Amino acid sequence: MTHRRRWTTTLAAFALTLTAATPAWATDNPRPLTDLDGNPLIPHGFNNGHSSKDSPDAMPWTTPADITAEADKIGSNSVRLLIYWSKVEPEPGRYDDAYLDDITERIAAYDRAGMHVVLDMHQDLWGPAVTGTGRNGGAPAWASHFDGLPATLQDPWPLTYLQPGVMRAFDHFWGTTGQHPELAEHFTAAWQHVAQRYATDDRVLGYDLFNEPWGGSVPWPFFEKNHLAPLYQRTIDAIREVDPTRWIFVEPQAFGVNQALIPSALPELTDPRPGQPRLAYAPHLYPLLLDTGQSYTGITRTLTRETLRKWFADNTATARRLNMPMVIGEFGLDATKPGALDYVDDVLAEARRAGVGWWYWSNDPGTWGPYNPDGTWAPLADHVAASTRCTLNCAPR
Repeated sequence: MTHRRRWTTTLAAFALTLTAATPAWATDNPRPLTDLDGNPLIPHGFNNGHSSKDSPDAMPWTTPADITAEADKIGSNSVRLLIYWSKVEPEPGRYDDAYLDDITERIAAYDRAGMHVVLDMHQDLWGPAVTGTGRNGGAPAWASHFDGLPATLQDPWPLTYLQPGVMRAFDHFWGTTGQHPELAEHFTAAWQHVAQRYATDDRVLGYDLFNEPWGGSVPWPFFEKNHLAPLYQRTIDAIREVDPTRWIFVEPQAFGVNQALIPSALPELTDPRPGQPRLAYAPHLYPLLLDTGQSYTGITRTLTRETLRKWFADNTATARRLNMPMVIGEFGLDATKPGALDYVDDVLAEARRAGVGWWYWSNDPGTWGPYNPDGTWAPLADHVAASTRCTLNCAPR
């Protein structure tokens, strides 16, 4: 059996055990998100996007015309727009405001199309210094301390997180080794620089602090309680020194929570802004069986629907415990696989039932997105558009 099959089989067995006892659906949903004027807002739209990981300027593929077309076709009211620490702070203490100028152009295009923008400080596999990634994103090279340990891209790609060098880089960042406390300080300062840039820009709804956190060698629940939450609190405090207005989105530990294997252990966070807190909870949804390539049919569909119910129950409970609104920061799959569009319909129906928003991953042309490779609309677009037209009174599937 290959390493990939061992990884898939072990986690799938764990998933089956946990989904066997699905908790009853909670009817008391998280408190609602609002726009910056205090009006209720349920975000819906796309992440934009995967293409910026590979483009020379770290910008997504979309033109202003594409953004307008999405608003007209889909009815999106918001976007989760990727930015990267490696681009914001390419050298220690030096910020690339030309990069943020390009981001601001994209923000303006979304505003003209009537969409709110959430800026997501995105990382995958630590950062582009991991051998073989050749991508934008994540931590800059100067912040990447692998200590000579292997840090090479694996197949399937999530196994890269288990590379000794990648684990060590995360351990340095979270303070586990005690050797590089400056890394987290730089990250927080970079966020403060971004927030200061957009502190009076009401086209920006908020900031998603850290994409899919990974604890390195620190397991759940200790990672969320002892390392992730303190970083979030320091960063929230730093942002509030320059921007008291925009929403701040926090994510749980990615591995386990994304798959509904475990609930988040994030403790409560404090928002020092005057008035009601503007902190929101933004977990990702990637059921294990689908994430390992299986189709949403037969027994896989039956088990995954139970996983969906458990995921929504776990995460809405977390949002209520944290007293935060909830938005699905990411969900998606290869929409050309059998049953995939039924899965999208089921997720969006559960989101309507819970009264939570969502950003699909992602808007790029190809098998996962709403566009065919030739740029024409794919069937996914009609399913997502139908959900955006549906009111909260639509019956869940």
